[in-house]
Amino acid sequence: MTWLTLVLIMIGSAVVAECRLALALGLDVSGSVDAREYRLQLDGLAAALEAPDVQSQILTLPDTPIWISVFEWAGASYQRPVLDWRALRSADDIASVADRLRATRARRAAGSTAIGSAMYFAELLMRERPGCWSYTLDLSGDGESNDGQLPWQVRTEPRFGAITINGLVIGSDITRGRDERQMEMMALSAYYRTRVIWGPGAFIEVAQGFDDFERAMRRKLLRETRGTAIGLLDHP
Repeated sequence: MTWLTLVLIMIGSAVVAECRLALALGLDVSGSVDAREYRLQLDGLAAALEAPDVQSQILTLPDTPIWISVFEWAGASYQRPVLDWRALRSADDIASVADRLRATRARRAAGSTAIGSAMYFAELLMRERPGCWSYTLDLSGDGESNDGQLPWQVRTEPRFGAITINGLVIGSDITRGRDERQMEMMALSAYYRTRVIWGPGAFIEVAQGFDDFERAMRRKLLRETRGTAIGLLDHP
């Protein structure tokens, strides 16, 4: 083995030891979210992470893991970490994260909705994980921003140049006419498409109410992690 070969192996090992995706998940806990809906989000995320197809995809390259963090957000003055950055290298790691999410209890949050402030908080989180191949912010919400800086102004700042922002739109659970409910969901989906999501390949997923959150999150995680294994072949 030549010295050049040894150096290349060492460099390759250092690259593999970092992470292929830093995924920050922000959950909406504004005034429109009650205690039951709060639990459906945390427990739904836990179940989605443990779903066999999601777990298999996340663990494709355990030596180059996906790192995740979870936080909750409401008004401009409220962003609370739920899970610090955690590498997902094994099924035990995923189970530990799921247990943490299920054990988390709600705190009283402001009634307003500050999507731009949630973006700023997530960007600061991303700085704690340098060296990842890609960065994704996964924002769940059931309403438009009405506090803090406007999200479409925040996302265009240079600091978000390497961050993809995806959205999970949560429809209303309030009983009303089907047409009215559908129109509200379409309007919120259009808002997220044009005002919130950002970056190459950014997309939204729609939950038909909080009871549908787990299904929508599972689909979203599958899509967000699908291409990360291929990155090993293309990464310099």
